[in-house]
Amino acid sequence: MDKTLQTGPVQLQGTCLVPGDKSISHRAIMFGAMAKGQTTAKHFLFSEDCLHTIGAFKALGVNIQTTTDSVTIDGVGLDGLKPPKGPLDMGNSGTSTRLLLGLLSRQAFDMDFIGDASLSKRPMGRVLDPLASMGAKFTATAGHLPVQVAANAHLKPLDYHIPVASAQVKSALIFAALQADGVSHLTEKLATRDHTERMLRYFGGDLTTAGLTLTVTPKQHLTGQDLTVPGDPSSAAFFITAATLLAGSDVLLPNVGLNTTRIGFLNIIGQMNGAISVEKMTEGFEPTGDLRVKHAQLTGVTITKEAIPAVIDELPLVALCATQAQGVTTISGAEELRVKETDRISTITQELRKMGANIEEKPDGMIITGPTPLHAVDTNLDSHGDHRIAMMLMVAALLSQDHFKLQNADAVNVSYPKFYEDLLALIY
Repeated sequence: MDKTLQTGPVQLQGTCLVPGDKSISHRAIMFGAMAKGQTTAKHFLFSEDCLHTIGAFKALGVNIQTTTDSVTIDGVGLDGLKPPKGPLDMGNSGTSTRLLLGLLSRQAFDMDFIGDASLSKRPMGRVLDPLASMGAKFTATAGHLPVQVAANAHLKPLDYHIPVASAQVKSALIFAALQADGVSHLTEKLATRDHTERMLRYFGGDLTTAGLTLTVTPKQHLTGQDLTVPGDPSSAAFFITAATLLAGSDVLLPNVGLNTTRIGFLNIIGQMNGAISVEKMTEGFEPTGDLRVKHAQLTGVTITKEAIPAVIDELPLVALCATQAQGVTTISGAEELRVKETDRISTITQELRKMGANIEEKPDGMIITGPTPLHAVDTNLDSHGDHRIAMMLMVAALLSQDHFKLQNADAVNVSYPKFYEDLLALIY
């Protein structure tokens, strides 16, 4: 679907309650199914990705009821899942795929995993290889979907240094380790988001951490819980970017998740001289707070590999901010962007150049020189089917007085179906 984009000059004013966190919404379904008893998750994100997770567990015999704002899961435990009648369709969701490959690696029946064309190009070997060393049995297509999972009654414990900084890989291995025949030790390359660890503890389980090493004890008993999903900081980042870059803007974003492994974007905008304040901080199974964002004049920064895991999903927005910042912004150590929904290093560079940005593509990142007024070098923008590229370009168009059309605009449905409507509602 193509969309003609709103352009400037505009400013943003008002309050926006961003949708529930996508990572936490996925995990709420998974832990709710794994637990015994009932789980209710309020402020759940009903995006295409999360709906595929719900669909997979329904296919596995789990009773899941939904309202406009919440899901209720009748947990069956890992031993209570039923054989699906057909393939488990993951759609475009890498999180669903990788986590479920770990969670379902010890079941008494065969399963097939399939996905859309984009997901079928994304690497699964980073999960399949360590799971295979535990005794899981897979047949894959050159390390990609489709994947056939064979029935399996035992998993060996795992001592493993995870070679990529990936919360998805870590989480898949935690799920498998919970079903192993002994204690597992998982060591990260760099610290990644810890939603799985937090939710495991919230549901009554436990694991220990020492530096970057996690120790996972198997055969834990999980109990259903009630929870409220915090607002997704990755979704909030689009409004933070727009309010920061549009003169005269002042926006309030209530109840945004402020997990320390997810605030890399806030830290970077702070380093760039952004104006973000946190109000009404609340501690729970995940910390949250209200964010107030005002327009600011940004300066360029240098971002290295150590900062990348905490900002991986927001790097398209960092690039956009850099086009308006004074000086040079360098992003390195971000080669993981090349295996997202698209090769994001390439697509960010290609699409922002259509808007006149001074941006150079590097093998592991980008160099952006600003400030550059955005204008129409090419009026036909393209999300390339990537939800985060689509939303970034919708924000970028507000910085220009030229007219743009966005191809594949419906890619936003993967994580934030009402994003454009919520953005336009803030225009003053």
